[in-house]
Amino acid sequence: MIERVLKHKLVEMTNKYPIVTLTGPRQSGKSTLLKTSFLDYKYVSLEDPDMRLFATDDPKGFLTTYSDKTIIDEVQHVPSLFSYIQTYTDNENREGMYLLAGSHNFLLMENVNQSLAGRTAILKLLPFSHHEMKEGGILPEKVDEEIFKGSYPRIYDKNIEPNDYYPFYIQTYVERDVRLMRNIGDLSKFIRFLKLCAGRIGQLLNLSSLANECGISVTAATVWISILEASYICYLLKPDFNNYAKRLVKTPKLYFYDTGLACSLLEIQSAEQISTHFLRGGLFENLVINEFIKEAYNKGVEPNLTFWRDSTGNEVDLLRTEGGKQYAYEIKSGATYSSDFFKGISKWAKLSGTTPDRCFAIYNGDREMKTSLGEVFSWKNK
Repeated sequence: MIERVLKHKLVEMTNKYPIVTLTGPRQSGKSTLLKTSFLDYKYVSLEDPDMRLFATDDPKGFLTTYSDKTIIDEVQHVPSLFSYIQTYTDNENREGMYLLAGSHNFLLMENVNQSLAGRTAILKLLPFSHHEMKEGGILPEKVDEEIFKGSYPRIYDKNIEPNDYYPFYIQTYVERDVRLMRNIGDLSKFIRFLKLCAGRIGQLLNLSSLANECGISVTAATVWISILEASYICYLLKPDFNNYAKRLVKTPKLYFYDTGLACSLLEIQSAEQISTHFLRGGLFENLVINEFIKEAYNKGVEPNLTFWRDSTGNEVDLLRTEGGKQYAYEIKSGATYSSDFFKGISKWAKLSGTTPDRCFAIYNGDREMKTSLGEVFSWKNK
C-alpha cells in the first residue's frame, strides 16, 4: 500500500470540521485513501443503485441509518442529500461526522457551495505524485517511462499496461461522466477535441483553432474546455500579469493532469516512442508542473502557479508564488546543462528585481549545481 501524502491533512481536517469533502479524478485513489485511513467509519457508495434510491427517496432515513462517522462515496449522484446533511450536522455539531467523496468536480462543488459552505473542508486528491511513487518503490527508472505510464494507482496496483488501461478510462469517462455534466450530442467530436487538446500540451490555448479543426463553434469549445477542467482531465496555467514589460502574453497554456492519459490520446504506444516525439519537451514540462500542483493539493492549498511570456518570446515556464515572493523555474527535457537554461529567467529576473537564489532550472540530467544565474537541479532527485 502506497502511503498518500494527503492523508495527514485529511486526518487533521476531520478533527476540525463536521464534514470533509474529497474530490479528484476518477480512479485517483479517493475511496482507498478514505477506507484505509478511517477504519472505524462506515462506507456507503451512491454508485450502488439501491443506496442511491434509498438516499433519494428517504434522505432522512438514510442519514438516520448512517448517522455518524460515515464515508459517502460518489455523493454528487444525489444532489438533494446535501441540504439534509447540512441540517443534520448543524443539529449534531460534531467534528468528523461525514467524509464525502466525488469524481465530478462541477456537480459536486456546485452542491457543496450551495449547502455546505463553511461546514466542510475541501481537499483534492490527484493520482500518485513522483515523491509517492519514489517512496513506494514503484517509480519507473526512466523519465520517458514515467511520462508514458502516468500515475494512476490502478496501473501500478494491478500491473496493467498503459495501452490496456487508458483507452478504457477515456471511453468510460466520455460515456458516463461527460454525459452527466453536459448533453453533448456528437461524442465522436468530443473525443476528437480531447485528442486535439493533447496535441497542444504546453502551448498557448487557441480556442478558435481548436474549434475550427474540430468543426464546432468557439462557444462549444469554451464549454468543452470547462468540462475537461471540471473532470480533472486538463487544466489551464494562467499567465502572470505583473507588468514587468509591455505587451505580455495574456493567454493561458494547456496541460493534462496525467501524462499517461495524454500519451494515450496522442496514440503513443510505448515509452521508447517518446524520446523522438515532437511533444517530448511539452510532456516533460507537463510532468514537472503536475508535481507542483500535487504538492500544493497534498498540503490542502490551491496551487499559486503561473507562467510569464512577453511578445518577443522571452519566457519563464513556471512561476510559483509563496509568502509574497515569486520563484522562477525553467523546465528542460534534455540531459545536458546549458547556460541558455536561464535565458528567459534572467530577462524576467532583471525586470522583476528577483535575485538568483529564487531562480531554478529543472532538467533530466544527473548533475546539480549552483550558478551565478540560479540553481540547477535534476528531476531524477526531486
